[in-house]
Amino acid sequence: MTVLFVMFGKYSSESLKKMCPERTNEAVDIINKYGGEVKSMYALLGQNDLVLIVNFPSTETAIKASVALNRSMGISFTTSPAVTVEEFDKLTEGI
Repeated sequence: MTVLFVMFGKYSSESLKKMCPERTNEAVDIINKYGGEVKSMYALLGQNDLVLIVNFPSTETAIKASVALNRSMGISFTTSPAVTVEEFDKLTEGI
């Protein structure tokens, strides 16, 4: 079973200078190294620069990948588990 995570990324001033398709591939490789599977990636305008939707085997692997991305690429990520609204409703039913 995998856990769905939403990863919001913010470029540092240094990482902005190195943006290119090869770095995107490098980020995917890092995520794959930690057992992740990228479902989708989007560039954003505003408070965050990126959002990645990723499946990871565990919270531990998501944390490791998030830190590895920051160290390797200079992009800081806020990484949060996500559940569907239907799953959330089932989890909170009767509370």
